[in-house]
Amino acid sequence: MGPLSSARTKRLWGPRSLGVALGVFMTIGFGIQLWGGPFHRRLPRLHLRQPWASSLGPPAPSCLPRQRLVFLKTHKSGSSSVLNLLHRYGDRHGLRFALPARYQFGYPKLFQASRVKGYHPQGAGIQSPFHILCHHMRFNLKEILQVMPSDSFFFSIVRDPAALARSAFSYYKSTSSAFRKAPSLAVFLANPRAFYRPGARGDHYARNLLWFDFGLPFPPEMRTKKGNLHHSKDPKSLQHVLPSNTGPQAPILDPKAPFQPVSAVADGHSQPASPASLDSGSSSFIQWGLAWLDSVFDLVMVAEYFDESLVLLADALCWGLDDVVGFMHNAQAGTEQGLNGVSDGGLSAEDQQLTARARAWNNLDWALYVHFNRSLWARIEQYGQRRLERAVAELRARREALAKHCLVGGEALDPKYIRDRRLRPFQFGSAKVLGYVLQSGLSPQDQEECERLATPELQYKDKLDAKQFPPTVSLPLKALRLLSP
Repeated sequence: MGPLSSARTKRLWGPRSLGVALGVFMTIGFGIQLWGGPFHRRLPRLHLRQPWASSLGPPAPSCLPRQRLVFLKTHKSGSSSVLNLLHRYGDRHGLRFALPARYQFGYPKLFQASRVKGYHPQGAGIQSPFHILCHHMRFNLKEILQVMPSDSFFFSIVRDPAALARSAFSYYKSTSSAFRKAPSLAVFLANPRAFYRPGARGDHYARNLLWFDFGLPFPPEMRTKKGNLHHSKDPKSLQHVLPSNTGPQAPILDPKAPFQPVSAVADGHSQPASPASLDSGSSSFIQWGLAWLDSVFDLVMVAEYFDESLVLLADALCWGLDDVVGFMHNAQAGTEQGLNGVSDGGLSAEDQQLTARARAWNNLDWALYVHFNRSLWARIEQYGQRRLERAVAELRARREALAKHCLVGGEALDPKYIRDRRLRPFQFGSAKVLGYVLQSGLSPQDQEECERLATPELQYKDKLDAKQFPPTVSLPLKALRLLSP
């Protein structure tokens, strides 16, 4: 899409500047722009995003596949499945990945270009370009633009904070001090401040994890003098800024519903906030952050509409449907392997109350989720509902056929059945992480493709690392003497 001069500078505002920018915004508006510094020489090449560009229509015959990609891999949101398709696509097409030295880019610290393996600052020698940046990081646009071209396709994925909280509590119980002290998620959400200590080790997993991963600053009333999160003892600070329909009887999200702040009361139920009780500063802050994300990201997928999101991703990238067909990765035993479907209707009263409390506690994530859920459905309307339904049906049929052909049992299995270490997913947290066992007797070509589909993220990262940075073999001294003239 073409660059717009008035929008370009939005992307130049790094998330860390939002706190300062809020004051500027509320006094003199959006007119003042930041110039100079390292961004000044990047400005002529900077392409800013506009949601729902013309690429949503039928792909033009001349469209070229996008191969410069930045994927923000958010936690516990189905992102490992997206990572697998990026690994496979890049591996198959010989693309170069911006890889971390280990498996994450210094998370939970903000992304730094210096953490990319093989990266050299500009002017420090010859550097091959990177095509894909996709491993765990806390988003930091300024540093990402040191590594990736400004016209890269930026995308990410979000998940309903209630579902995310259930997964995160199980997975990060030993990592987050807040989760570790709580006997259950229900007990934690009934009185989270009895367990949660802002700034404590791992406690970023316990509240507004999506907002944190996107690298956004927190509203002023949620920051301490040191920049850590805090919650004022003033009762007025407990009135969260939330979208509408957050009560225990919340229906399926209406993507067209207007954003209406509500306050959460002690029992987890929600009610409209009065103008006197609403913190307008927080509301403006959240809306400013969402607007900034809209200017940066070309697409934000929604985990609950995972297959629909994959179809839109393939269309936006000018990829084939086979490029985005894959298996679910990093799914926990005892949970639904599929992420599709958003409905509170089948939940018990207790689970509905837990859902309401999780959304209220993770109020910034809930605002994020509602915003991008709405934008996804706006894209779907432009793509065409019936066209999308046909594409989703085809995608699911292809996935099912691949599973039957490649996998023992045609589905994910308990890790105790996976003896091939190359396919056994990393086990972490209290729940078992499922994986895959390949059928025997596959042809060499099918074996290679099925392995790509089933390989967990850590093993695939190691494979790509060895491919890009092959180990050097030092010859013994005697051999070197024989080779010398």
